[in-house]
Amino acid sequence: MKIAYVLNTYPLPSHSFIRREVRALERGGSQVLRLAMRRSALPLVDAQDREEEAQTQYVLERGAGRLLLALAGRALRHPGRTWAALRQAIRAGRASQVGVLRHLIYLAEAAEVANRCAAEGVAHMHAHFGTNATTVAMLAHALGGPGYSFTTHGPEEFDAPAALSLGDKLDRSAFAVAISQFGRSQLCRWAAFETWERIKVVHCGIEPGAFADPTPLPGGPLRLVNIGRFSEQKGQVLLIEAMAALHAAHPGLHLTLVGDGELRGALERAIAAHGLDDAVTLTGWLDEAGVRRELAAAHALILPSFAEGLPMVVMEAMAAARPVIATYIAGIPELVRPGETGWLVPAGDAQALTDSVAEMAATPPAALTAMGQAGRARVLARHDAETEAARLAAHIAAVCAVTETP
Repeated sequence: MKIAYVLNTYPLPSHSFIRREVRALERGGSQVLRLAMRRSALPLVDAQDREEEAQTQYVLERGAGRLLLALAGRALRHPGRTWAALRQAIRAGRASQVGVLRHLIYLAEAAEVANRCAAEGVAHMHAHFGTNATTVAMLAHALGGPGYSFTTHGPEEFDAPAALSLGDKLDRSAFAVAISQFGRSQLCRWAAFETWERIKVVHCGIEPGAFADPTPLPGGPLRLVNIGRFSEQKGQVLLIEAMAALHAAHPGLHLTLVGDGELRGALERAIAAHGLDDAVTLTGWLDEAGVRRELAAAHALILPSFAEGLPMVVMEAMAAARPVIATYIAGIPELVRPGETGWLVPAGDAQALTDSVAEMAATPPAALTAMGQAGRARVLARHDAETEAARLAAHIAAVCAVTETP
């Protein structure tokens, strides 16, 4: 079975879960054609990401002339399908925040994707995120390409479902995937009732072998790590408020922020304003080995997000046998159990976040270790990359079998 992965920007440092899924599918016997619209503008610090980049075909690098020729060729060979796809693109563009012209560009990209799928014998397309990559897959299918499915993660898809024509994408897909039961519930809000049975849950996966021998919790004062893009939805500024409130009562308390993003400057100013330069470290983006090192050096992961899907960093921290402090939103409570594997607090509540850190600092090391081990057992049972990729492959095989039935 040959599958095309239709992606917007790939690979990205924060999207290692896609790479793991693709490679697990390949180990399971599927062939995967990687079709991305563009390369990452961010430096790829992980060698595995650089390997993925070398295996990826970039649609926009073929040039506007090639894309227009692809669309013209589709129009000549399949005028009815092309006209229907054009109407879909215009309708989606009018509903969107980016306009009709951008969707006409997506249509040209879709023509090239459909041609690549035909040339390479692709049986099915799968996109990640219900944004423009899925728009391209939907239009490629409308132009005569293979059927498509897509994985939604949140929160972007749930912030603007009408502008993304999410309901249309769901109803036209062979099936759709959510990464949590919460995510599935949100998709059901926008899909026709007849589509609900085609909305599946496939978790993002971790590679257990990468966490085969977790490092024991370190000694000394509490060390926390936060991992993720520095953006408004991740809530890292609240961490600086909590650190400022706790700094005097908990000497030695330390926070490491792994990542980068548009709020880096605001975070640096807040750290300086509160005199926390010795208590907070910013590392920038790290490769997977670097992330594992930071988890090993910490007692716990702390994630004060305002909006999420089901974060990979929570899974990785739990696999590393680290307790988690996170917010009670989206799919997080499906994985983190308060009092058993960590703490959950209301999103945006700086005082509750501060109190949870203080409570963790007062928790005996043996109890934190037990929490970490409980979390490790839970995530390994629910989020094995091989198991989840096999589940996705089975869904794809099922719809391909129906398509091939005379």
